[in-house]
Amino acid sequence: MKRSIALVVVLFSGFVLSAAAQTAPAPATQAAAVKVAVIAFQAAVSQTNEFQRDFGDLQKKFDPKRVQLKTLSDEIDSLEKQLAAQGDKLNDAERANKAKAIEDKKKQAQRLAGDAQSDFQQEMQELYNGVASKVADVLSSYAAQQGYTLVVDATGSPQQPPVLLYWVPSVDISKAIVDAYNLKSGVPAPPAPPAAATPKPAANPPAAR
Repeated sequence: MKRSIALVVVLFSGFVLSAAAQTAPAPATQAAAVKVAVIAFQAAVSQTNEFQRDFGDLQKKFDPKRVQLKTLSDEIDSLEKQLAAQGDKLNDAERANKAKAIEDKKKQAQRLAGDAQSDFQQEMQELYNGVASKVADVLSSYAAQQGYTLVVDATGSPQQPPVLLYWVPSVDISKAIVDAYNLKSGVPAPPAPPAAATPKPAANPPAAR
């Protein structure tokens, strides 16, 4: 059975700022040949045997909750039909009691569904993250062995543009751009902080006589 899985992956990028002495950028070298690969990462993770196995186990784990919700839903439908059929034969108190019983069961079903959905999503995210981290390790090793320069995740959307999953350091021009900007701006590098003084060892106490 084909499963449709909505997954959200939250990606974090870190930026490290470092101060360095101002230097002219090194002469540009001829760019190496770039070998690019594309992967639908989320789909690849969900298609692995490990993910399919564990996802099946997760669905089985929540089967009792689904059965409980189905039973509640059937009870609510039955009570609503009874109220509709007997409504004109009931006095106000009986009608109010049946309506309250229906409302109470609806609230119970909503709480149960909300809790089950929250628990399922949390375990689903943990399952995906666990397999995804191992797939990412394999991707890095494979890309290095095959000589890829860049690997791009094609799962992007208008809300989430494509993500760069792997690259070789030789294509990172960050330092060259920083050096070029520093040269153009003419702003000198800030002075380096003074080195911390090394504490002197305490003198040995005189030996006891």
